[in-house]
Amino acid sequence: MPQFIFMPKWKEELVCSCDSGQLVFEMPMGRVTVLFPTEDRWNEIIVPPHWARSRRGEILTELEDWCRNEGIPLVVTYETLPTDPT
Repeated sequence: MPQFIFMPKWKEELVCSCDSGQLVFEMPMGRVTVLFPTEDRWNEIIVPPHWARSRRGEILTELEDWCRNEGIPLVVTYETLPTDPT
């Protein structure tokens, strides 16, 4: 059973929600793609959501499944970092 729920937003964002909170990934719409940070970049999280810091692997696994089911490419890149939706 998935722990995370992924919901696209109108501002080129993909909101990831779970019991611990939410975080937002970039989801450019020109050519729909989800951007996910490399492990090195992920470890640079210095602003909320801190709860997500130790859960990169879990989130990535479920996001890969979600992207595959939706037919949306997932790009792992140093050039992005999740944000707190608040």
